[in-house]
Amino acid sequence: MPRESVFLDRDGVINKLVYRDGKPTSPRSVEEFELEVNVAPALHHLSAAGFKLFVVTNQPELARGLVTKESLATMTALVVNLPGIEEVRICPHDDADGCSCRKPQPGMLIDLARKHDLSLKESYIIGDTSKDSCAGNRAGCKSIILDRPYNHSASADWRVPNLRSAVDLICANRR
Repeated sequence: MPRESVFLDRDGVINKLVYRDGKPTSPRSVEEFELEVNVAPALHHLSAAGFKLFVVTNQPELARGLVTKESLATMTALVVNLPGIEEVRICPHDDADGCSCRKPQPGMLIDLARKHDLSLKESYIIGDTSKDSCAGNRAGCKSIILDRPYNHSASADWRVPNLRSAVDLICANRR
């Protein structure tokens, strides 16, 4: 029987963004990598409720030469060790590569659904940009955007202030 899951973006959801020249960007080193507040308890709550948890993240900094494979691997290891995380999928491509895994394309979600027997229509994506919600909607998931100063124009099925609010919404809608 297909299982319910929650797909989570990494930067801006799991970990804090780094501002460079006033623009939000991904951390490029382990020293810049800082988890968002209360991530572990929120993920534990989703996992305990029976959801399979997956992180799906665009990391074009790799293709752009702004982050090393070693730094990315170390940051990924920190995410994999969070409560309930089954797998982390990374798209290392840049926009011009035209791949099917780079959000807003749904490739990472669809591949994970096939591999883990997930029900996309019973699943959610939590992100901080329209690329996240668009990928989720294209895959057939329900989408949640975490409200951030840089994403007021991003649309989703729901907009909530933080990860804990997203978890509460998901669990309430399950009943």
